[in-house]
Amino acid sequence: MLADGAIRDGIKTYSNWPTIPQLYVKNEFIGGCDITREMFQSGELAELLDKEGVPHN
Repeated sequence: MLADGAIRDGIKTYSNWPTIPQLYVKNEFIGGCDITREMFQSGELAELLDKEGVPHN
């Protein structure tokens, strides 16, 4: 994916988000690295994963 510019651009267009990496949970776009990091630090990411039944450590 990183080696193919067309795929990278397609992902950015699909999500309407300008950067990668991007996090999707159960086919829902959550955000980019900055949002994911903030969610992790606040505990919101673990709550979301628990709510959606996604295993995590």
